[in-house]
Amino acid sequence: MLDALRTAAGTWVAKGLLALLVVSFAIWGITGRMISGLGSPSVIQVGRTSVSMKDYRLAYDRQLQILSQQFGQRLTREQAQALGVGQQVLAQLVSGALLDEQARQMGLGVSNQRIGELIMNDPIFAGQYSSQRLDQLLRQLEMSRTEFWDNRHQVAVRQQITEAISDGMKAPDAFLQAYALYQGEDRTVAYVVVPRSAVEPIEEPADSALKAWFEEKKQTYAAPEYRKISYITLDPEALADPSSISDEQVKKDYDQHVANYTTPETRTIEQLSFPSEEAAKAAYASLSSGARFEDLVTAAGKTMDDVKLGTFAKAQVPDPAIADAAFALQPNQVSDVIKGSFGPVLIRVTEIKPQVVKSLDEVKEEIRKQLAIAEASRTLSDAHDAYEDARAGGATMAEAAAKLNLKVVTIDAIDRRALRPDGSIVNDIPQSEELLKQAFESEVGIENPAINIGSKGYVYYEVAGITAARERPLEEVRDKVIADWKAAEADKRLDAKAADLAKRVKDGTELDAIATELKIEKQTKRGLKRGTDDADFGKEGASAVFGVAQGGTGMIANPAGDGRIIFKVTEVFEPADAGPDAVPDDMRKQFETGLSDDLLDQLVARLQTEYEVSINQSAADQALAAY
Repeated sequence: MLDALRTAAGTWVAKGLLALLVVSFAIWGITGRMISGLGSPSVIQVGRTSVSMKDYRLAYDRQLQILSQQFGQRLTREQAQALGVGQQVLAQLVSGALLDEQARQMGLGVSNQRIGELIMNDPIFAGQYSSQRLDQLLRQLEMSRTEFWDNRHQVAVRQQITEAISDGMKAPDAFLQAYALYQGEDRTVAYVVVPRSAVEPIEEPADSALKAWFEEKKQTYAAPEYRKISYITLDPEALADPSSISDEQVKKDYDQHVANYTTPETRTIEQLSFPSEEAAKAAYASLSSGARFEDLVTAAGKTMDDVKLGTFAKAQVPDPAIADAAFALQPNQVSDVIKGSFGPVLIRVTEIKPQVVKSLDEVKEEIRKQLAIAEASRTLSDAHDAYEDARAGGATMAEAAAKLNLKVVTIDAIDRRALRPDGSIVNDIPQSEELLKQAFESEVGIENPAINIGSKGYVYYEVAGITAARERPLEEVRDKVIADWKAAEADKRLDAKAADLAKRVKDGTELDAIATELKIEKQTKRGLKRGTDDADFGKEGASAVFGVAQGGTGMIANPAGDGRIIFKVTEVFEPADAGPDAVPDDMRKQFETGLSDDLLDQLVARLQTEYEVSINQSAADQALAAY
């Protein structure tokens, strides 16, 4: 176990130390829990440095909290074991204990005054330290002030070692420049796309070839298990009876909610802004001398598109002064100067669409249905109980449904993927995923519990028949097998042809000659960047292009998969600004952190050879016994 932990500590473990074991006690997990009553034996012993069961449990809780946040749910003990959380935490704590033992051997220490300053400035107090806040946090952690003080002392001492390694670490300019050159390079690629039609048509397969293909892939053509399922939907829409709603009820609802059936008047508004009220008044005065609104727009150095405010209802215009003026104008009339929220403006209305109110006759059936659904919502619970009582009294699904005027829907054959035997999808099943899952776990004739449709209804279902999965004979699927064989044969021949053409290009044949031979067009892609998901080449294709030097060639499948691309890199361009300053700050910091982590990895690996590490797995298991 120790060897495995040492291997892990040399890679990802040390990289977590700066974040998990060094920065501050708050990051260690101030929201975690300590276990009262857990003491010796120690979980980890490195020289005279030990990690208690309390410390192990606290670190375990913190790691579990981080992972739970990543997965969006609280992980169970079984899930944590599957992810190896316990071993991860042990490896992290081994690394921390090694640093602590090294600090002890070096005689490193921190004054009480300095520890006090660190506690006063701890981020957990958000810059406002108080004794009451500290006591509150310690009660939450079931931790004494002495334990907290010792922990802060331990972190501060350990931090002296890690800061000695990581502080001031800078990525070398040569490295940054090389990265900028690598990342900023772009390429010009000449290429031809060999289409599948270049090897088609594919002849009919011989019976022996078809049979061999079928035998090899027989499971692909097997018929899945199908089930005959009947179901009813018990929700307000299914229970609704529009005929029970009177004309008087419809008329009353229409009168109360006529605004819902009203489309308000809208106006298309143009707005010309001015720097001052005097300028706006001068422009307005010029209209009486024959100037047009368009002339004012041109004089302001704008286009008609610039001054088009949009089409609005009055309530949608954000400036009340402009709204009032706009809805008082006649079509194409220019307003007086308006003191808008952002300065003086002139406006013009170019189009007016009057208010439209749908008549009662137009919407009465819609209203009737809505009222019926609302009424059914109020009686849903009674309908549910009535259905359940009918089934309990011996009624079949059809009989119980008939009492409530509900429709029984029957699907004669459906598989787990919601496909019929002909391959078509059944896409109108309520709660389809859950219904199919449960239906394929049920048996014929079983009365199954209802499936909830959110909070508004239920689905009842029964399995009426089961058709077992079976192997299909060749003759039953012959047409599909032939089509699949032809497609695979076309791909194989296309690969062979493209590989031959790519070899010729590599040997010196020009792409123009290949294009002429195939009666296709040679194409050129310029500015292709490393790592891009290019529309013509795809991500893997772009990677292949950057996998060869200038003048290099290659063959790849096009993103659609129906052709093969034969390419040649004709030009390679280095970025003009490929100095160290071209590397973004976030990437530069990432490199610097990586370099620091690598040095810390080496230190931990060296310490593992100098100090004996013992792990008490029983104590670790005991610390987690409460999970």
